Amino acid sequence: MTRSTLSADGMSLLGRLFGSRAPAGSSGGLERELRHLEAQAKDAPLGARGTLLNRAGDACLKAGNRERALRYFGEAIDALLADEQPEPARGVARKIIRIHPDAVRTLCTLAWLELAARRGTPAIRHLKDYVRAVKRAGREEMATGPILEMARTVRDPEFLEAAAEALEEIGVSTKADLVREWAAGGGHPQAPEDPRELSILCFQGATGSNAQRRAEGAMA
Repeated sequence: MTRSTLSADGMSLLGRLFGSRAPAGSSGGLERELRHLEAQAKDAPLGARGTLLNRAGDACLKAGNRERALRYFGEAIDALLADEQPEPARGVARKIIRIHPDAVRTLCTLAWLELAARRGTPAIRHLKDYVRAVKRAGREEMATGPILEMARTVRDPEFLEAAAEALEEIGVSTKADLVREWAAGGGHPQAPEDPRELSILCFQGATGSNAQRRAEGAMA
């Protein structure tokens, strides 16, 4: 892009980032950048809003403000999921986990998103991370419902065995036995066989999980 093709907003942003006396990494420079990004995001379409909020999170992270970065990243996931953009949402969720490995709701959302994309191995990995995180937080009771819902939705035998092991690990062996019964029968009777229907249901699971994260806060 040449200088002559930059939009007024683009020139304004460049001026804020590079023309100010305070560098972007300073407190004043960061606040100006965030105000500008928030103003753009306010009236932007959902997908663009998610991108702008993700950039705001990156700016906070670069400035060393971890908690504020998590808030922006969480809002970015909200917008991207609302715009039905699972892959960008997955990328932002992975940023949250790098910053805060015990973000239990985000780990659950990631497992759902991997299932929606029919990526069984990463889904199992995130499921195991989710269980470890809820155990460290002493919140095992919150995991039973989501794990059972995943097991009702997915027919993949490897994932079902991982779900059964996860339920055993959080102390609900009777539920683990139930999941193994489903696996022996080829999956839950109502589990979809059509891949597209599976993806839709798993994406809905991710959206529901993220709504819980939003209700509990970005650190959840």
